[in-house]
Amino acid sequence: MKENAVITIISITIIVLNMMRIIVLDIKNAIMVATMAEVTTVTMAEIMVTTMAEVTAAVMAVITAVVMAVTMAEVTAAVMAVITAVITAVVMAVTMAVVMAVTMAEVTVVVKDVAAVGAGCFNLINN
Repeated sequence: MKENAVITIISITIIVLNMMRIIVLDIKNAIMVATMAEVTTVTMAEIMVTTMAEVTAAVMAVITAVVMAVTMAEVTAAVMAVITAVITAVVMAVTMAVVMAVTMAEVTVVVKDVAAVGAGCFNLINN
């Protein structure tokens, strides 16, 4: 009779511990989902603001330099067509270079932030 009671108590304890483990895992998953959503939102906002500012500044600098050079030189229509084609290529190259540089810098910062947040969440959950 005592053996049955002990087995019942052990069974109930195992069930309760499993339920508690499931609850902790659910809470951990909810925290991770919320954290990732927040990090993604903030990261995308930072990347867009920084990228647009850098691209705008670079494009405006290139356009201003090109317009001044063309105006001061007073070149012919044929030369204007060639310069326009070159300017377009330069603006695209500069824009892509700036976008890539800024994006890679922001992604690096974000990856470090996400890793730090993940480590913090892991430590928080495990402690």
